Amino acid sequence: MMEQLYDPLRKKNVAATSEERVRQWFIAQLLGSAKVPAHLMMSETGFKSGGKQYRADILIFGRDGQPLAIVECKRPEIPITESVAEQAMRYNAVLSVKYIFLTNGAATLIFKRDSGTFRPMDHFPSFEEMI
Repeated sequence: MMEQLYDPLRKKNVAATSEERVRQWFIAQLLGSAKVPAHLMMSETGFKSGGKQYRADILIFGRDGQPLAIVECKRPEIPITESVAEQAMRYNAVLSVKYIFLTNGAATLIFKRDSGTFRPMDHFPSFEEMI
C-alpha cells in the first residue's frame, strides 16, 4: 500500500506523492506561522469557468467567504517558472484573489495584488495581514 499523509483540510488520508508532501508542508505553514484558520482553507478545490474544470491546490478564503489567495504547489524538482505563474493567473481570472503563492517546497514566491498588478512580496504574510 502506498504511503499516506493526513490532509487536515480534507479530513482524510491521501496518497503521499511528492506534490502532496509539498501541499501538506504548505498547509502546515499556513496553519502555523500564518495563523490561517483551517475552516477558511480548502485543498484540491475544483471550480469551473467557461465550461473548463480547474483544480486549485489550496484556496484561502476571507472571513466574508470570498477567495483571498490561491496556492499552487509543484513537486520539488519542478522549478517555479513563468508557466506556473500563468497557471495561477488563469485561476485568478475566475477567482479574483488578492494573493498568489507559488511553491515547490524549496522555493516559495508570494505575490500581492496592488492596483490590479501582482507584485512580489518579501515576506510571508499572516492571515491578519492578508485580510
